[in-house]
Amino acid sequence: MTQLPDFRLETHFAKWEFSARHHLTASDAEAMSLADLLDMASAEDRDAFQNMWLGYTETWGAPELRAEIAQTYGARSADDVLCFAGASEGIFAVNSVLLERGDHAIVVTPNYQSHETLPRMICAATGVPLDPDDGWSLDIDRIKAAIRPNTKLVTINFPHNPTGAILPPDRYRALIELCRQHGIWILHDEIFHGLGPSGAQHLPFVADEYERGLSLGVMSKSYGLPGLRIGWIVCQNRDVLSRMERMKHYLSICNSGPSEHLARIALKARDRILARNNAIVDENLAKWDAFFARHPDLFDWFRPDGSCMGYPRYKGSDGVEEFARRLVEEAGVLVLPSTIYRSELGKTPTDRFRIGFGRTGLDAGLEALEGYLAR
Repeated sequence: MTQLPDFRLETHFAKWEFSARHHLTASDAEAMSLADLLDMASAEDRDAFQNMWLGYTETWGAPELRAEIAQTYGARSADDVLCFAGASEGIFAVNSVLLERGDHAIVVTPNYQSHETLPRMICAATGVPLDPDDGWSLDIDRIKAAIRPNTKLVTINFPHNPTGAILPPDRYRALIELCRQHGIWILHDEIFHGLGPSGAQHLPFVADEYERGLSLGVMSKSYGLPGLRIGWIVCQNRDVLSRMERMKHYLSICNSGPSEHLARIALKARDRILARNNAIVDENLAKWDAFFARHPDLFDWFRPDGSCMGYPRYKGSDGVEEFARRLVEEAGVLVLPSTIYRSELGKTPTDRFRIGFGRTGLDAGLEALEGYLAR
C-alpha cells in the first residue's frame, strides 16, 4: 500500500489544538453538551437513545438516520445516502472507488489536504487555483482546459476551506454542465452548507443537481457536533454507493449506534441549531471586521461568503509562518499559516492565515492577539 504523506493540518493541530489558550482558527461551529442536545429531542427520541441496544449497526447507516439526512436535500431518499465515520472516511471511499491508475482528477487549490493527496496517490491530478483577486472564485475555463480524455473526477469545496468563498451560481451551473458533457464525476465537499453570516447564499446540493454528483456532508462543521463522528455521501447512483459501502467494510465497518441516534436528534432540530450557530458567526464576524479595520497596515481582510472561516493576508516583513509560530508560542493564540494549505499541484498564496469565528469566547483571544501586536 502506498505510504501517505504527513497530514500537515492534523499534525499542526496535534501539537497545538488542545494546548493553545486561544483557538482562533477553528473550522467548526460551537459544540454543545449531550444534555443540551437531548433537550432538543422529543420524549420518544430521548427514550430511544437511553434504552438503545449497543450492538453493531448497519454498514449503510441506520435507516431512520439516512431518511433524516435525505430530508435535508431537495429530492433524495434514504436509498441515496451512505453514512460514514466522519467526512474523512467518505473522502477516502470516494477516491478509492472512483479512481484507478491511469485516470486523471482535477482539484481546486488551496483545499483540505486529503482532497489533493488521495487522488495523487492513485492517479494523475491537476490543480486549478481559486483566484484571490476574483473573490476566490473558480475560472470554469481553467477547469475546461485541464480536462483530459481520462479525467474521471473534479473535486470542489464551497463554502470553501479555508477562504469561506461560495462559487457564484452561474459558474456552478456551468461547471456541472461541463462535467456532464464529459461524463465526469463531481465530488462537492459541502460540509459547511447552511453555515455563514446573515444573507449567505448557499449553492444547491450537487447530488440534487447532477446525476454524477456526490455530496459530502458531516455533523462536525455546520452543526458543531464533531464528537459524533457521523458523515455521509449522497448520490443518485446506487451502484457507486454500493461500491463505497463495500469499501467501508475495510474501514469502520459501521458507525457508532449512540452517535447515529444523536445525529438524528440534531437533524430534526436542524433549523434551531443552524440559527444558533449562524448567530454566533454574525456576532464574531463583526468583531473580526473591527479588528482588521484597526490594523490595515498589517492585514488585508477578505470577508467570507459563508462558513465560519476567513483567510486574511498578513503583510508583516517577518512572514506568515513566523508570525503564526510566535503568536502561538508567545501569546497562546492559534491560527493556521498558509503553508498548511500548500499544494503539490501548483502555487498557492504564501501570505495568508486561517481564522475561525464559529465558536463563543472570541473576546479573550482577540484581546491576547491585540496584546501581542502591541508588544
